[in-house]
Amino acid sequence: MYSILIEVINVDREFPILEHHDKIPAVIEPSKVLKPIKGLPEKAILVFYGSVVEKLLYENKLIHVQTLRSIVADFNIYKMKIKGEEIVVFNPGLGAPCAAGYFDELIAYGVKKTVAVGSAGVLDKNLKRGTVILVDSAVRHEGTSYHYLKPSREVKANEDILKEMEKTLKSLNAPYIKGKTWTTDAFYRETEEMVKKRVNEGCLTVEMEASALMAVAKFRNIPFGQILSAGDDVSGNEWDIRYHPETKNFREKIFWVAVDCLLNL
Repeated sequence: MYSILIEVINVDREFPILEHHDKIPAVIEPSKVLKPIKGLPEKAILVFYGSVVEKLLYENKLIHVQTLRSIVADFNIYKMKIKGEEIVVFNPGLGAPCAAGYFDELIAYGVKKTVAVGSAGVLDKNLKRGTVILVDSAVRHEGTSYHYLKPSREVKANEDILKEMEKTLKSLNAPYIKGKTWTTDAFYRETEEMVKKRVNEGCLTVEMEASALMAVAKFRNIPFGQILSAGDDVSGNEWDIRYHPETKNFREKIFWVAVDCLLNL
């Protein structure tokens, strides 16, 4: 028992990512440095499709609320009225650190329920492009989630949220599958061996944000769900972009499906 304890301690010291501490407040606590935005809708859609946001702007469906400024770029918070209800529409940027950080800020600003929507690479070539995947769990192969939750191999979605989203998908007659995704920080390091390993543990897709967003939601006690659209194929020894002329339509369709899921939470 003593030797096992020493080994655990050494591993913790060797890998800083495992040094978890969940004390609140942190040195920079979002709720301490950001004030709630008056009139901000409590429901938010996190959309990873810049083209969808651009089209909504072109169609005058979005109202600018606030700009979140960073040294890299500006990120705009919008709101939109749909079916008599206002929701936040926000593109949180690519990758776990960026998306999770801005998600944490949205919560501080007043968001209380969130659905994320975006694309993912598939680990099974038989998963057709545009297939809707309801994320029920994610392998934590990124770093951000470890700053919100204790170390674990996976993070699971909230079962109540999954049930509500499934009800919506079924009511829309929207075909979907439910499954696990692999969240990674390095899309240029998705090796053939790593892909096989993830397939063996049940992953259907690979993307860069899900496990981190789920971790933030759990840490802040915010209802959260995510749906993905099957995109490129990384199941073989070479990448297949699987270009399809209907790609933009896929993105728009899954966005509106995600909006319905959000409205019903």
